[in-house]
Amino acid sequence: MIAGGHQSHTADDMCEAGTEVYAHALREGRIRDEAAKAAPCLIDAGLLHPVIGDPSWLEPASPATALHRLLRGIEERIAEERRREEWLATVFEPLLRAAERSRTPADIGASAITLLSGVEQINTAITEAMAEAKQEMLCIQPHTHQHGTRGQEGQASSIGRDQALLARGARIRTLYPHTLRHSPFVLDRYEQLRGDAEARTLDQVTDRLILVDRTVAFIPADAERTLALEIRHPTLISFFATTFDRLWHLATPMYPDAVQLPVIDGITPRQRAIARLLVEGHTDTAIADRLGLNVRTARLHIAKLAAQLGSESRAQLGYLIGQSGILERESTS
Repeated sequence: MIAGGHQSHTADDMCEAGTEVYAHALREGRIRDEAAKAAPCLIDAGLLHPVIGDPSWLEPASPATALHRLLRGIEERIAEERRREEWLATVFEPLLRAAERSRTPADIGASAITLLSGVEQINTAITEAMAEAKQEMLCIQPHTHQHGTRGQEGQASSIGRDQALLARGARIRTLYPHTLRHSPFVLDRYEQLRGDAEARTLDQVTDRLILVDRTVAFIPADAERTLALEIRHPTLISFFATTFDRLWHLATPMYPDAVQLPVIDGITPRQRAIARLLVEGHTDTAIADRLGLNVRTARLHIAKLAAQLGSESRAQLGYLIGQSGILERESTS
C-alpha cells in the first residue's frame, strides 16, 4: 500500500508521493495504473508509461533516462534552478544504485522501447529528440494530413522544428509515395524550408517512420496514430536505417531536383501502381491505403484505367492488365 498525498509542484520537482510511487514501481517492475493516481506527476514527467499490450499496467522508465529528462535545460537557468538540480541528483542516486543491481539484459532491451500515449506526448518526444540531433533526420511519410486544425497545427509545428534542425547544419531526407509528388501541401513545405532537405518518392512506402541521428526512432503503435513507440534499441535502429537507405536508393527524386516519372502507352505511374495492386488482388480500400489516397480517388483511377484498357468488369481488368504488358515494360524502361 502506498501512503501519502500528492501536492502541486513544478515539473522539475519530485514530490514525496511521487518518489514513493516511483521507488515502488522500480522494486516491483510495474504497478497498476490506479496506484499511480497518488502521483499523477510521474506520468506527465515520463517516469511511468503504459506497458505495451496492457495499458492498465504502468512500468517505470530507467532512472538514468528519467533523470536526464528532468535535468534537461536546468544548467541554463538561474541559481535557484541549480539548487533544484543538485537536489534531484541526490534523490535519484539511491534509485540508480538499486536499479543497477537488479538490471538484467532483458531489462535493458525493454527500456529501449517506450510506448508513447497521445498526440501531445508523441510530439513532445519527437521535438526533444530533434532538439538534440546533430546530423540528420530520416523520415517516411505514407500520408499527409492536409485538412483541419490538427493538420495545419501539425504542419506549422513540424516545419519549425525541421528548420531548427537544418539551421544547425543537419540534413533531412524524406520518402513519400508517388501520389504525393504534386501535393500542394507537401510542395509548400519544401518551399518554406531552408537547408539540406531532400525528398524522393516510390510507388509504395512503409508506415510512418522518423529516425533521428540513427539513434532513436518513432513508429506508429495503433491504426489511429494516437500511440507510438520510441525505440532506442541498437539492433532495431540499424534495421530501420538499412531499410530506409535501400528504399532511398530505389526512389525517384522529387525535391529539390524533380525527375519526371515516365508515361508508358498512356498509362501514368499512378495507374501502373494501382494496376500492380489490382493484379495482386487488393481491395479498393487496401489500394487507397497503400498509395496514400482516399478510397474515392482510388476508385476514380481504377475506372480510368479500366476505360483505357477496355475492361467491363473487375475480373476482366486484372486479365487485361496482364495481357497489356504495362507492368513488364515499366521494369525494363
